[in-house]
Amino acid sequence: MTLSKQEKSSKSYFLNTEKALNYDIRNQVMQLFSSSSQTTSIEKEIDKILNDFSEDFLNTIDTNTSIDLDSLLGNFFESQIPVQPIDFESYLKCLGNNVVAHSIHTSSPQFIGHMTSALPSFVRPLAKLMTAMNQNVVKIETAKALSFCEREALAMLHRLIYNFSDNFYGQHIQNNLSTLGILVSGGTVANITALWCARNAILGAKDEFLGVEKEGLAAALDFYGYKGAVIIGSDLMHYSFDKAADLMGIGTQSLIRIPTDSNNRVDIQALRQAVVECRAQNLLIVAIVGIAGTTDSGGVDSLFDIADIAQEAQVHFHVDAAWGGPLIFSEQHRHKLAGIERADSVTIDGHKQLYLPMGIGMVFLRDPHLATAIEKQASYTMRKGSFDLGKRALEGSRPGMALFLHAGLNLIGLKGYEFLIDEGIRKTEYMADRICTMPEFELLAKPNTNLLVYRYIPEPFRELVIKNQLTEIDNQLINKFNECLQKLQRQIGHTFISRTTKSITSFGKEIPILALRAVIANPLTQEEDIDAVLNDQIQIAAKISL
Repeated sequence: MTLSKQEKSSKSYFLNTEKALNYDIRNQVMQLFSSSSQTTSIEKEIDKILNDFSEDFLNTIDTNTSIDLDSLLGNFFESQIPVQPIDFESYLKCLGNNVVAHSIHTSSPQFIGHMTSALPSFVRPLAKLMTAMNQNVVKIETAKALSFCEREALAMLHRLIYNFSDNFYGQHIQNNLSTLGILVSGGTVANITALWCARNAILGAKDEFLGVEKEGLAAALDFYGYKGAVIIGSDLMHYSFDKAADLMGIGTQSLIRIPTDSNNRVDIQALRQAVVECRAQNLLIVAIVGIAGTTDSGGVDSLFDIADIAQEAQVHFHVDAAWGGPLIFSEQHRHKLAGIERADSVTIDGHKQLYLPMGIGMVFLRDPHLATAIEKQASYTMRKGSFDLGKRALEGSRPGMALFLHAGLNLIGLKGYEFLIDEGIRKTEYMADRICTMPEFELLAKPNTNLLVYRYIPEPFRELVIKNQLTEIDNQLINKFNECLQKLQRQIGHTFISRTTKSITSFGKEIPILALRAVIANPLTQEEDIDAVLNDQIQIAAKISL
């Protein structure tokens, strides 16, 4: 078939156009990876726009925008990837209008409802450096110096918890056969890792049995003569333990939750009895969990008493100190964690009271060789005898978040963190005192750390509260009122308090109570901000009808 002159011309035009288009895309894409002066100029322009975004965002006092979720989600219904690369200016404009403008101002001094707050200023430039370096801490070949930096930072915190000798840390800090701590993406993975280590260690290889990691849980329990396995802790255990029980194959029904007292601490006598009963039923106790800072109210278990029980029963003792762990920095409040130094493993979250970005959880191990129970190797990576950090961790590839931890421990320091902890608790006590003097509110529990639970009492019920004469129906009405108050406060967006559910005993019956929950950790939050939050609630409550 012979093409006409017009057809040849059209085909030539199409080929030339396609060639030009491919060349243009090639240039655009390669420019994204280039370090040329032209790209540097573009990067500086982007930096300026993003710095403006950051400055405006961080200087906003309101905690939220008033846009409703249905309206917001309408901006995110695109399911097709753009065929051609979008120019930076257009994309950043879209990002600013749709994402930045309607993100939560967690750094606002009047955002006191969650365990997320302002970050120190050094985090932002370090984030750029970390991204530029792009280290993968799974392996020494992709994170040479940062692997040792991470081990050093973890050793610093390990020493604060356990306070072993100079000789101990000299022997283990950079010993590739030792693991003082494991840095993970958050407290959930840290808790799971701790229980994984405990399970594998207690159900390890013996005689002809190859161990639980090779033969599985059913075979392990059968070999060691157990009828089942359980984890024991308070009824305020974090939901990550449900995930752990699920993943470990023992089932969430094998998570034994012990009642807590009015101070949100586990009932020690009931815990001791649960251990006795599990032994009588021939159940393996994988671990006993103590909590240093419950998520909903900041309560701290009697860790020393739990340590005694675990030691007597020869059971792994894990402390979930994701929130309250940094109290160890404080001379004034460290005594609240007495017994934590006896724990076999401890979880701490960097993004909470170490004031670091999201993605830094840690589990610390009393025995530096415990993590060998979960060690894995591969021929192409994580080789036996190497410094590869991924061989004793649940996660594989991960970013160099240890850079933030190392910086925080050095730039804030022991006394800096002590100041932050002491101030957070002092301001929480201020808020508790204010609530006790205001007839509109009822304090539901005396704060043990820097979390506070309370509720708003509508005027018709205030006298009944004073006389302790509220009925179950009264409490249900107050619950609905507080739920409405919290939702409206969040929607209006000037200030923010979260909510949780507690239980009280009234007329011999357990009654659920909806509680307003304050978290006073942000260093920027001052007494006047706390007053503003409470006054905002009073003004909003005046518009709610029973």
